[in-house]
Amino acid sequence: MDNISFDDFLRVDIRCGTVTRAEAFPEARKPAIKMWIDFGPELGERKTSAQITAHYTPEALIGRQVLAVVNFPPRQIGPFMSEVLVLGLPDAEGEIVLARPDHDVPEGGRMH
Repeated sequence: MDNISFDDFLRVDIRCGTVTRAEAFPEARKPAIKMWIDFGPELGERKTSAQITAHYTPEALIGRQVLAVVNFPPRQIGPFMSEVLVLGLPDAEGEIVLARPDHDVPEGGRMH
């Protein structure tokens, strides 16, 4: 594993946001969900898609706080433009579980 400097870490802008809208993404190559996430007044709403259908339904994601990298360039995923990268970890079967704060925090809060 390569070491990075603390300055390298600070360049990755990880923020907390709340999912305001979610829907199935049937056009994706692998099962996925499209999400719109509110990152507060500074960043506003950003959209993304994630292959998280093993543990989540679109309806269950509404109102959930998630962590995401907000300073990657947008990425075209089929017909959908993903603007942020939500963070998660694989479970024992390799299915993604979303990373999130264990207490509510303000939208747009930056990870330190």
